[in-house]
Amino acid sequence: MDIEKKLEELKSRYHEVGVALSDPAVFDNQKRYKDLTKYHSDLSELVALYDKYQELKTNLAGNQELIEAGEDDEILEMAKEENSSLKKEIAELEEQVKIKLVPKDPEDSKNAIVEVRAGTGGDEAGIFAGDLFDMYRRYADQNKWNMELMSVNEAAQGGYKEVVFRLEGEEVFGKMKYESGVHRVQRVPATESQGRVHTSAATVAVLPEAEEVDITINPADLEFEAFRASGAGGQHVNTTDSAVRIRHVPTGVVVSCQEERSQHKNRDKAMTMLRSKLYEAELEKKHKERADARKSQVSTGDRSAKIRTYNFPQGRLTDHRINLTLYNLDDIMKGDIGAVIEALRVQDNLERLQELSEQ
Repeated sequence: MDIEKKLEELKSRYHEVGVALSDPAVFDNQKRYKDLTKYHSDLSELVALYDKYQELKTNLAGNQELIEAGEDDEILEMAKEENSSLKKEIAELEEQVKIKLVPKDPEDSKNAIVEVRAGTGGDEAGIFAGDLFDMYRRYADQNKWNMELMSVNEAAQGGYKEVVFRLEGEEVFGKMKYESGVHRVQRVPATESQGRVHTSAATVAVLPEAEEVDITINPADLEFEAFRASGAGGQHVNTTDSAVRIRHVPTGVVVSCQEERSQHKNRDKAMTMLRSKLYEAELEKKHKERADARKSQVSTGDRSAKIRTYNFPQGRLTDHRINLTLYNLDDIMKGDIGAVIEALRVQDNLERLQELSEQ
């Protein structure tokens, strides 16, 4: 990969996009304006790195001239020392640039629909599903994302049999997609009188939120059913047919929502969930060939794969995909999962970079 040539092309593109953004016709098309603004912002990071890269190369060349002239021993020694440092800095910068040159997944900028379900382990699995939901809620707060509940099925002893929520903000799917899979917990349940450590599990699925332009749904393919809400929800529970269930006949996908008092609002939320599920199914088809070729352990999105263990007696979290172990479990459960997600993103980018270099 010719880094300098690629960066020069992107800098030229950066200026072209800047000019386009000043065109009133572009501003009138809000979707195009939004897309170009984001692209311009993404390119600005690379342009800043390129400017730094050029500055370092210029300094290196200047010092080399002094070394070749060899007129002053003291200046010669200083130039050699500085060049040694500059070469190291250039090499580090090149690695940063390589990672940033890896094409972004177009889905990364989307919002996300997250489903957390209790797995094996009885009541403790439901409690753990609740803990995971709370962890994601706090992580969303840290990132200034908006969270909206889509569907809730509470467990009898606390936590959830299932909770579905929507996250809206910057690069939501790009960060949350690494959470898809089986999360295993090892701890002494509150209901355990003997103090024995139990193992339970919860499954997390993260879907990119699909907009109407992403996928077309034929209304004739849908079956709607209104029913009375049950469980938590206030006075409206069991008094009106506000809850909605939608079945997509061709695929058999079923979604439901009862979180709102209005049947209309529940229907809108259910349609958002349905679009995202159908969109994800299409993405899986498109990505299967690429995923099979990559054999990536980081972002294949296999929900049946055990991705992480939360060991409470040892205060330890282990992510099995990248053999990462951290001993700050209390902080992680309070939403501090950024370091784990960043490590997964870096590894994913390294795999994709290796893929590009082999082409």
